[in-house]
Amino acid sequence: MLAQELLKKIQDVVGPENCLRDEADRFCYAFDSSLLSQINNWVPDLVVRVKTTEQVATILKLANEYRVPVVPRGAGTGQCCGSVAWRGGITLDLSGMNQILSFDLENLQVVVQPGIVHAELNKALAPHGFFFPPDPGSTKMCTLGGMVAFNSSGQRSVKYGTTKQYILGLEVVLPTGEVITTGGAKSRALKSVAGYDLTGLFVGSEGTLGVVTRIRLKVLPIPEKRGLVVAFFDELEASGKAVVQIFRGRLLPSAIEIMDRTAMKAAGMYKPDLNLPDAEAMLLFEVDGSPVDVTYQAQKIAEICRQFTQRVEWTDDPKRLGELWAARGVVGAAAGRVKEGATRVYIGEDICVPVVMVPQALKKIQELSAKYNIPIVTYGHIGDGNLHAAPVINTYDQEEIEKVKMLGDEIHRMALAMEGTTTGEHGVGLTRAQYMEEELGLSLDVMRRIKKLLDPNNILNPGKMALEGE
Repeated sequence: MLAQELLKKIQDVVGPENCLRDEADRFCYAFDSSLLSQINNWVPDLVVRVKTTEQVATILKLANEYRVPVVPRGAGTGQCCGSVAWRGGITLDLSGMNQILSFDLENLQVVVQPGIVHAELNKALAPHGFFFPPDPGSTKMCTLGGMVAFNSSGQRSVKYGTTKQYILGLEVVLPTGEVITTGGAKSRALKSVAGYDLTGLFVGSEGTLGVVTRIRLKVLPIPEKRGLVVAFFDELEASGKAVVQIFRGRLLPSAIEIMDRTAMKAAGMYKPDLNLPDAEAMLLFEVDGSPVDVTYQAQKIAEICRQFTQRVEWTDDPKRLGELWAARGVVGAAAGRVKEGATRVYIGEDICVPVVMVPQALKKIQELSAKYNIPIVTYGHIGDGNLHAAPVINTYDQEEIEKVKMLGDEIHRMALAMEGTTTGEHGVGLTRAQYMEEELGLSLDVMRRIKKLLDPNNILNPGKMALEGE
């Protein structure tokens, strides 16, 4: 429990109405999407809703003085137990800081607060002919602050990259309450090599080094046209070979998505009118650019795919595009349909392996599914090797929970054995902290030293990312 003196000081900063103390209110902040958070009840001692940088700075200064943990939180859509207060303390709710502060589209940039939802930003940019390219599946829920914290990406990262490629500068409150601006205190430049890349340091730091309160980000013109090629394969190996040949053909789709047989089955059960054929894998290649370029790329991709399968279709018709993307769009929600009375859980769900290893990884995941007798719906971004394995279990069955923990461990260790990573876009948090020594080696020690320097009292999101060490 927090000291009454500290509580009174925080109430003076944000007002009693923005200090949530009732157990029911605090319970709502005890979870993200991860299985780990769902099987524990890590309820914060206090939830504080903030609106300004000054409020954040004062609260962090007080928390540092009283040695109280602070966990920054946006929409809580994360999948690695990153925004959960597993040691109690204060959850800092930044979702109310949700404004676009300035448009500077002549210089290809905007300045936003961390609580703005991704889809809302792109909705505001669209009438001006611009967009923010990273596109997580949780676009209608996740916030820009969370995307910065976890360096989020999504389907179009093959061509457009991840969040870090678009962050020009940040306003960050350090654990001691100091406020800094990275990327140049007054800069509106699109690039800078002045000093250390502190912006890059905070992007992907998962709220362990500072609290982001303002984001200066790069935006791009919306492509004139999009096209989509869909191919169905009878062998997993053939799908992987097709992707390699696409790259060798000097083609760069904006997205390359894969759904295995289980994912296609789940999507078909959820939306029967999709009429998906019986196949081992389905690939979706999205291309964008000028109309001429879209047609050229789509035809070339279809031509290459026909070396491996005859079931290929391409279109640039917006209506048909929506229909073909529908299968990929519903698979996350549909996963639970493959087992009655069960639900999809997030564990071992975010590995990334070399592109040429994707078919082997898919086969291994199928083998693990059979080994543990747990259905796994697998899909993901084959263009950069990022696979989302979705185990489906009865979360009220303790035996199944223990089995899925072992299954998740094997998936993570498989990724490392294949010279990949345990997380391609969802983050480390608590869920993957145990693998960081093996994955990062001596780099983890450097990360720990940086954490100690900026957060000497270890108040900011403590215990996450294996940063405490010895």
